Amino acid sequence: MNDVTDSQELIIEGASCGSCVNKIETALKSVSGVDYAEMNLAQRTVTVSGSVSIDRLVSAVESVGYGAKPMQSDTVADAQQEKEESDQAHYRRLMRNVFLALSLGVPLMIYGLVTGDMSVSTGPQRMAWSVVGLLTLAIMAFPGRHFYVGAWHSFKNHSANMDTLIALGTGTAWLYSVVVVLLPQALPEMSRHVYFEATAMIIGLINLGLALESKARGRTSEAIKRLIGLQPDTARVIRDGHEMDVAIVEVRRGDSVRVRPGEKIPVDGEVIEGQSTVDESMLTGEPMPVEKVRADTVIAGTLNRSGSMVFTATRIGQDTALARIIGMVRRAQNSKPSIGRIADLIAGYFVPTVMIIAVVSGLIWLNFGPDPQVAFAIVSVTTILIIACPCALGLATPMSVMVGVGKAAEAGVLIRNGEALQTASKISAMILDKTGTITQGAPKITDILLVDGDRARLSEREVLRWVGSLEAGSEHPLAIAIADSVKEKNIKLSSVNGFNSIGGQGVEGICEHRRLLFGNEKLMRAHNIDIDTFIEPAQRLASAAKTPIYFAVDDKLAAIIAVSDPVKADSIEAIRRLQRDGIRVLMLTGDNRATAKAVADQVGITEFVAEVLPEDKAAKIIELQNEGEIVGMTGDGINDAPALAQANVGFAIGTGTDVAIESADITLMRGSLHGLADAIAVSKATLRNIKQNLFGAFIYNVAGIPVAAGLLYPLTGMLLSPVIAGAAMAFSSVTVVTNANRLRFFKPAAH
Repeated sequence: MNDVTDSQELIIEGASCGSCVNKIETALKSVSGVDYAEMNLAQRTVTVSGSVSIDRLVSAVESVGYGAKPMQSDTVADAQQEKEESDQAHYRRLMRNVFLALSLGVPLMIYGLVTGDMSVSTGPQRMAWSVVGLLTLAIMAFPGRHFYVGAWHSFKNHSANMDTLIALGTGTAWLYSVVVVLLPQALPEMSRHVYFEATAMIIGLINLGLALESKARGRTSEAIKRLIGLQPDTARVIRDGHEMDVAIVEVRRGDSVRVRPGEKIPVDGEVIEGQSTVDESMLTGEPMPVEKVRADTVIAGTLNRSGSMVFTATRIGQDTALARIIGMVRRAQNSKPSIGRIADLIAGYFVPTVMIIAVVSGLIWLNFGPDPQVAFAIVSVTTILIIACPCALGLATPMSVMVGVGKAAEAGVLIRNGEALQTASKISAMILDKTGTITQGAPKITDILLVDGDRARLSEREVLRWVGSLEAGSEHPLAIAIADSVKEKNIKLSSVNGFNSIGGQGVEGICEHRRLLFGNEKLMRAHNIDIDTFIEPAQRLASAAKTPIYFAVDDKLAAIIAVSDPVKADSIEAIRRLQRDGIRVLMLTGDNRATAKAVADQVGITEFVAEVLPEDKAAKIIELQNEGEIVGMTGDGINDAPALAQANVGFAIGTGTDVAIESADITLMRGSLHGLADAIAVSKATLRNIKQNLFGAFIYNVAGIPVAAGLLYPLTGMLLSPVIAGAAMAFSSVTVVTNANRLRFFKPAAH
């Protein structure tokens, strides 16, 4: 049965406007077992989740007049390739239709412009136009077939769409022309005018518009293509002591994988041998290469720059960070913000409204128009039906969302859904966690104050060597931070004897025949070490959110070492960017008030709350929301998950925990708060682009209908040609797609 138990993507054929989307989604949702169905008109795909057979899904789509086939590929790369091949085949079919239709329409139009005679009076004229009528019927039956099939299915389902308007318009023009050819005497002489060229030209031009739109639509998937292109096709694995190149799908979890300079990392893993620098810019947007040593994590798709290393494969296939990122981007591109759902709703009502307007206009021309009344009525009705097609309206939102989400992904910002994309542009208050969000989240040695002793003052390297040797046996978080700082400087450690950890005070031991003490003021006082003259410098360090630790050698103070969680290098400027945009920035932290105030002062935040529990963060967000604020929350830890879920938009630092990332609407892969400002900037640009598209598409339709109905005829004596209407309607969709593609060149404000 091929049951869908999770999520399945179908490629849709024949959908062209917002009302098509509504019909397809409604048909799929009505199938028993379907939990969720959402179509992306721009991509011509629909994502369905639930427990139901593929055959039933395809049948449901076909029952409302559209074609559907399941995406067969297992991997994201293959699925994208399959989609591209389907799009290319569709484009070729459309261009063939254009060629056939315009091969008849263009000569007829030129004939009409040159001779001005498209009337039927004599027997030879009837014979000639009969042949033209049959050729036009062939155009309707082959290049234009999909319009009429779609219209018929819509009629059977008691609905109407773009195909309905085109079929009615071109069909009316053709039928009227056939009546003129077969029964010219039944019509007034002035009404014996044929419109075969209008039917052929409209079918050709609308197919051309669809083809150009399809071609332009392919550019909106560039972000996905680039992400897919990051992963190499093969990996060099080490099995049984031998290195061999295998296809990426054959890599197993736990395999040892070697990556050489200049190669892309094939799967996620943990370094077990060697060291290198890795360019992670395509995933994080961060241009500086990251140093990788033993126990560090490497991510599939990133580029190994300088050294050779071996790592253990920890995540493969669809579990890699790259595959998850691609999945998030695709899902976000499929989703609709509320403004898009409104556009679909409008499009659904727009078509029947236009049909009513066309009928009313035709009746007015028949009853009150000049001679030939029938001809004027036919032209008016046909032109209204053609020019009012809401293709551009249906495309306005999904095209912009696709490009906007892709653009954000290029900047290392992963947007989970279209609603978050829209809401982010309205954020008025942003709450920031402190540890790991504003700060680096890992304590480091920030200051070393050396003290003159009985002999020459110790150097920083000597102090670090002894302190690092002493702390190597401790599991205290500060000890780990000190050990990491010593490790970064490539200082060789010495062995320590008599190591002793003194609870609440510090540690002691013997190194190179010297007695070492490292701890707080209590430890120093307990061993009668004079620190009085250094209490004030220590207090200054403490007031700057740093933890001062005293280091004594042979019962003499040798240095004060300050450890702190330093503010990220770009946090200050990123917070200023948010404040310049009029966003109220607050900091919430579980840390003590003194440390919180020091960090807040350093980064320019005036509102902060310290010593808060996870539920307190969520409560603060509710408080702000009750004040009317649209609240964003940015965090990186498990303790931030409730607040991330409560916020209007949750932003997770991608270097944080999986729980935080899963709870958030938007993930910042590079861990910089500039990504936060970039996300909001992309959100605003995308929403602006959607509004431009909607305004252009809707105003075009609304303004075009009165002109098509003949509003300007009393003033100018001219009536809009159905051919011009067909060309304008077709190219309005191309305009929307082109405007959406402008987003690809958008760049957030420099920082």
